[in-house]
Amino acid sequence: MPKNKGKGGKNRKRGKNEADDEKRELIFKEDGQEYAQVLRMLGNGRCDVMCIDGVKRLCHIRGKMHKKVWIAAGDIILVGLRDYQDDKADVILKYMSDEARLLKAYGELPENTRLNEGIVGDLDEDEENAGSKFVLLAQFQLVLSNLRHISS
Repeated sequence: MPKNKGKGGKNRKRGKNEADDEKRELIFKEDGQEYAQVLRMLGNGRCDVMCIDGVKRLCHIRGKMHKKVWIAAGDIILVGLRDYQDDKADVILKYMSDEARLLKAYGELPENTRLNEGIVGDLDEDEENAGSKFVLLAQFQLVLSNLRHISS
């Protein structure tokens, strides 16, 4: 048998996140970035998100966050938009629930955003919210896929 020459294995690597309890500075979006809510996880480090600007995008979780920051449906994240692909983006940061509430209080997130839920919130029929019909369609498709999964 080969001799172990490393400093430890899988369980040692799991114990690295001890600084999660500390408060961190709230990071706001900049140019080329957008807030989004995760619709569903796809696997292979990818997820479907609905951006605040009303566009549904396929997001790639960057390597620094992969297996360290767990993202689930309904989480509020910060994505970096791509110049050359509008339908794809990269996950930059996951906001914790208290940070997402602060973003909503500061007016960075729209009032109709539901926090800590798997489906994007109910929407008003305003002309200001151009992507509302698309978000409503995405909700309907999720409900239909869940019903098909349950019935089979």
